[in-house]
Amino acid sequence: MPYNLSDLLVIGISSRALFNLETENQIYNEQGLEKYIQYQLENENEILQPGTAFPLVKGLLALNDLKKDRLVEVIIMSRNSPDTGLRIFNSIEHYNLDITRAALSGGEALAPYLEAFDIDLFLSKAEKDVQVAVDAGVAAAMLYNPPDDNSVDGDKVRIAFDADAVLFSEESEAIYRDKGLEAFYENELKNVDRPLPEGPFAKLLKTLGFIQQEFEPADAPVRIAIVTARNSPAHERVIKTLRTWGVRVDAAFFLGGVSKDKILKAFKAQIFFDDQEVHLGLASAVVPSGRVPYPSDSVLHPDNNQLSSEEDGDTSKSK
Repeated sequence: MPYNLSDLLVIGISSRALFNLETENQIYNEQGLEKYIQYQLENENEILQPGTAFPLVKGLLALNDLKKDRLVEVIIMSRNSPDTGLRIFNSIEHYNLDITRAALSGGEALAPYLEAFDIDLFLSKAEKDVQVAVDAGVAAAMLYNPPDDNSVDGDKVRIAFDADAVLFSEESEAIYRDKGLEAFYENELKNVDRPLPEGPFAKLLKTLGFIQQEFEPADAPVRIAIVTARNSPAHERVIKTLRTWGVRVDAAFFLGGVSKDKILKAFKAQIFFDDQEVHLGLASAVVPSGRVPYPSDSVLHPDNNQLSSEEDGDTSKSK
């Protein structure tokens, strides 16, 4: 019987998101494919250093040791060839990571394989691959370089999400961008009892919620936080939406424009997902972070954004 991935949390991750391959990537960009292949083969037995998503992946895989049934599957998704990919598997073995499956596409696009592997979350440092994944309806994020301290801290997986355009749709964010803060508040109060439409990471949040339910609340090895620039009176609709979804988050921070980085550091997030670089620049210096691109047909996508540079300049209160 074929191995069934549909009941698991399946993470697709590029080799450069899991390991530090910046030197190798620079060689590829500056010297070309042949030099890259030569370098990888010559250094095949040199173990790669952990990359941005390493703590998250290590923590998620540890969940499999807590239950009889497997909960998480991690799949390497790389444009490497099998030849150059051997170094990746050597490093996986060195760190004792329970990763046995991979898609090594030999330079071809990875997007067609996301559905084939039932990927719930795709993490990469290649913006084009992430954008294609998002356009295909897959939760995906482009990872920033890791913070200086990227160690695995504690025995819980800690994941933090922005709200609008990440967990929830971009509907409210678009109202704020187009009509301003007062119109945003008016819309949220008017629709306080109507659940927010699902965003690109809603399914992932619900899947993590199912994993939480496998454990007693006090012993749950996964902690989830929402870290959003929303504040009162726009908080109530978020809480009521989560109730409707049947999802329990462990913490919520309604910051009203206060910088997110100190909160994320205090929460000890192993990954933070946001849609806006204005927040991620500071956040990525203290916790592993990933940007969630807008779909190409979104009104918020940079190519479709009609706001002037002056209007678009003040994002301090963006959601």
